[in-house]
Amino acid sequence: MSNWLQTSATWLVANHLSAPLFALLLFMAFAEAALFLGFVLPGETSLVIGGMLAAQGVWDLGDFFVWAVVCAVTGDSVGYEIGKHFGDRIMGSWWGRRIGAKRWLVAQHILKQYGPQTVFFGRAQALLRALVPALAGMSRMPYRTFLRWNALGGVVWGGGVVVLGYVFANSLHRLETALKWWSVVLILAVGFGFYQAHRQIDAALERVEDSLDEQEP
Repeated sequence: MSNWLQTSATWLVANHLSAPLFALLLFMAFAEAALFLGFVLPGETSLVIGGMLAAQGVWDLGDFFVWAVVCAVTGDSVGYEIGKHFGDRIMGSWWGRRIGAKRWLVAQHILKQYGPQTVFFGRAQALLRALVPALAGMSRMPYRTFLRWNALGGVVWGGGVVVLGYVFANSLHRLETALKWWSVVLILAVGFGFYQAHRQIDAALERVEDSLDEQEP
């Protein structure tokens, strides 16, 4: 999917179709939780590509940054409302069964264990990014509480990934021309932060999965 997206982005830019591409990349960030498509639509990859294209002058970084945050926050809010109003019917639907009962259980356990903070830290892991908003709605988490953590996660994840793509694209150019090592250090620092978040979430997921396996007859 990532290769398809990169190829499509290159073709659209070459054919002066940057506006549809802008909308497509943002839709992917929105749809991860709003439509439970995080398993097939690479929202994270789309924002990295958006940041890299901003570095190439295809569009303004500030514009894409703001819209990326808006779409990430709005997408999770839609997922929350869907979970709140439709509840268990989502899990029993065709798409809910395709996601798999174990994935739902893992996300439920993580949400129960870490509470509202899961809305923020879950941004670092695709499974939680797709399912936690709906589960927060199902559990009747107060929307104000959800929105606070959702907005913080949207800025840090949505905006951060865009900036990472922008800095990474610029650093490649600078390395080829002037070897600006400070940009490499910045990339490594930001990348390490995301890596640590992924490690912690993945470790928690493994513990929950092991616990669920032990409970199975």
